[in-house]
Amino acid sequence: MTDYTDLLARIAARAREDEPMMPLAAGLPAPLPQDKIDCAEVRLGFDLHPLLTAIYRDFANGGFGPDYQLLSLTDGPTSEQAVDRYIEARTSYAGTEWAWPEGVLPILTWGCGMYACVDCRSDQGSVLLFEPNPGDPDTAWWIDSPSLAAWFEHYVNDTGWWVKAEEGEDLNDLPPWPDAKDRAAM
Repeated sequence: MTDYTDLLARIAARAREDEPMMPLAAGLPAPLPQDKIDCAEVRLGFDLHPLLTAIYRDFANGGFGPDYQLLSLTDGPTSEQAVDRYIEARTSYAGTEWAWPEGVLPILTWGCGMYACVDCRSDQGSVLLFEPNPGDPDTAWWIDSPSLAAWFEHYVNDTGWWVKAEEGEDLNDLPPWPDAKDRAAM
């Protein structure tokens, strides 16, 4: 089991820096007790990546992170929550060319239908970008970061693609996620 103590401390420090920019400066949602996380995993049908579990259990139930901030896992203060969004996507698009891949949990909305998602089936917790706006389901999934830890490092250090995009850089360097169709069929 990996110790995420140092990374969680750096995430907390960054979130505190961002807090004055949060709506109403209301602070972060309280962490979730383990039993709520267990119930969420039962609803999802898979375990969360261990770092994601540590964040929701030991730090906050969303409400921090780049741009629109991490979704609450469940029982959160926002209208959109990760578990509900996953179940809705898996149900609504099942059997279509837009079928949502199994085990890929949306954790942050970028707006305009775009999501940062964690592949909870991968050991590293790869972070994927779902970008449906070109209108082609064959090119909607991209590898944002090879691991959830690296993605949070980008958040802490302001080095993610989202920072580069705000600075006007082209985002054509994200590699496509080749497993999208196979995982959607599961």
